[in-house]
Amino acid sequence: MEKPIVNKVAQSPLVNLSLDEFYPKGVRVIIDLKDYLEQGLVLREKEFRKRLKETDWKVFKDQYTGIHCSTDAIIPIWAFMLLASCLKPFAKKVAFGDREALETAIFHDALNTINLELYRDKPVLLNGCGKTPIPVSAFVEVTEKLLPVVKSLMFGEACSSVPVYKKQ
Repeated sequence: MEKPIVNKVAQSPLVNLSLDEFYPKGVRVIIDLKDYLEQGLVLREKEFRKRLKETDWKVFKDQYTGIHCSTDAIIPIWAFMLLASCLKPFAKKVAFGDREALETAIFHDALNTINLELYRDKPVLLNGCGKTPIPVSAFVEVTEKLLPVVKSLMFGEACSSVPVYKKQ
């Protein structure tokens, strides 16, 4: 008589946590300030303000928006602030930086919604492979949040996990 196949992973107290669950859906847009500069290098305040006034900011409604400058131009801080003030009434999120910095900011907000009590004194497996590209910064941040509450933390998949932390 054959023994039935037993799913030991399903029977373990291990709690799986996938950062995919916290990935906010929505359009991501990066605004490059070089497009507002004369020859991509010089910011002229009067022209800059004029272009900002002429822009239809409603096109950024409910979008995650990053602001950066891809050239080596010296941009005064107020220019980024002014652009952010134009975007804020419409964009879902406004962050400084390129796409990676934007994803980091988005995940920072999302990870602040984690109910840490769900993981208190439990062995937690932080899944490594998902459907969405998760920034490394999100893994670092969630580790920092989980360590004070979990019994142990592992990374990867149940069949091949890497131990990260074990409470003494």
